[in-house]
This record gives sequence, C-alpha cells and structure tokens, in this order.
Amino acid sequence: MSGLPELPDVEAFRKVLVSCAVGRRIERVEVYDTGVLHGVSGRGLRRDLEGRRFAEPQRHGKWLLARTDGPTVLLHFGMTGQLLCSGPDDPLHRHDRVVFALTGDRQLRYRDQRKLKGLWLLDEPGVTRMLHDQGPDATEVTPTAFEALLSGRRGSVKQALLDQSALAGLGNLLVDEILWRSRLNPARKANGLTREEQDHLYTEMRRTLRSAIRAGRVPPRNTWLTGHRDAAGAPCPRCGESLHRGRIGGRGTVWCPRCQPEVS
Repeated sequence: MSGLPELPDVEAFRKVLVSCAVGRRIERVEVYDTGVLHGVSGRGLRRDLEGRRFAEPQRHGKWLLARTDGPTVLLHFGMTGQLLCSGPDDPLHRHDRVVFALTGDRQLRYRDQRKLKGLWLLDEPGVTRMLHDQGPDATEVTPTAFEALLSGRRGSVKQALLDQSALAGLGNLLVDEILWRSRLNPARKANGLTREEQDHLYTEMRRTLRSAIRAGRVPPRNTWLTGHRDAAGAPCPRCGESLHRGRIGGRGTVWCPRCQPEVS
C-alpha cells in the first residue's frame, strides 16, 4: 500500500531516535548524498554536529525535531524517507543518504529513495521560522479549535483535514480512513457539517490516530478502509458495497457510497 509517511510513521521514527540515539555522542557524520541536505553543506553538517549529543526529540505533524545539545536536525520524510537504527557492520543500503555514527557502536541512518524532502540544520529561531505555517498537531488540537477549523472553511472536509497550515500531521490515507469511520462523504463542505458531525469526526480522528500510532503506521487491516483501498473493486469492510474512487482537491480518494452518501 502506497502512501506518504504520515503522523504515525513520524512518531515511530521519533521513537527510533529515542531508543537509538538520545544521550549518545555523535562521533562521525557521513553524508553519502547532499541532495537531501537543505541550507547546509555536508562539511557544515559534520562540523556542527560531530561531538554533540542527541537530546530528547520532538515531533510536530509530519516534522521530526532531532534536538542536540547544539543545533537541531529538522527532518521531513517526504514520500519515502525513513529513520533506522543500525549497527556499524550492517551493510550500507543504496538509499542511505546520511549516517550518524554514535557512541556504543550504533548508527542512526536517514534512508530515502526519492529525496523529496530531507534534513535541515537550524538554531531555535530557524526551527520556529520553518514551522511557523504549521497548524496545531492533530494529536493535540482541542475540540474548540477543531470546530473553528471546519467552520471557517468553504472547501471540502477532506481538503480541510489535509491542509497542514490548519491541522498538522494528517495525510491522504489517514484522512480517507477517518472520514470513512465517521461516515462522512469526503466531498462534504467543511463548514456544512452539523455540530454532532463535527464532534463525531473529532472523536474518530483521535481514535484512529491512537490506533495508528500504536501500530507505527496507518495499518492495512482487514477491518480498516486502508486494508482494501488498493484493490480494484474492493468491498467496503463495513457494509460490503463496492468502494468508489475519485479525486477530491487533487488527491486520490476512496470512499463507500453507502456508508458515506452524498448530501444535497
């Protein structure tokens, strides 16, 4: 199943960073492809990070803040990025772009096939500038802020949930899953939802995020829409109706016409 790394994936990468690197000194930084570096050279990355120690990381939406006792490595995983903990004897993968060699014979590896995003090295004001246009994290948004987000939008509810400047962390798979669980057609106008529908959508978003975070990804379970969305002619896992496919806001969208009917 295809899909960008979304909030649950990035939360899993944060946990990799915690278990592999927090408190460990960066002994060496190997840059194998400068195409994933933004605003810093390979030499600059090595100069400013070697000898530093990784501190407790943070995540906001799809961004991971790998903090050190100096600057912060800000990571965005694009479509194919990953963060892995390896040993020094593990073979180098052809898509390993940056490797942090740590004390204790551990390596933190940034692996990325398509190199659509990557790494930034920033001081605290720089981190603030990079994230200034991000909305509240989807795991932390309050019901009141969520209601205001929906009520203030003229476009579809799917577009509203995908807008990172309004709500950070949700991607295409999560939004389709949340709307299916909420029995809301993705083309519904965001500002046309009733208060009851808004509350139900918020509850299902939180519930879906909790399950996906525990799984470390948006899991392709048989009881989830994501377990069926890639198969042509697949039935809805709830009612058995054939799933529909289309594009809403320029994004490929899957929904059940019976569970998520259009509203005139």
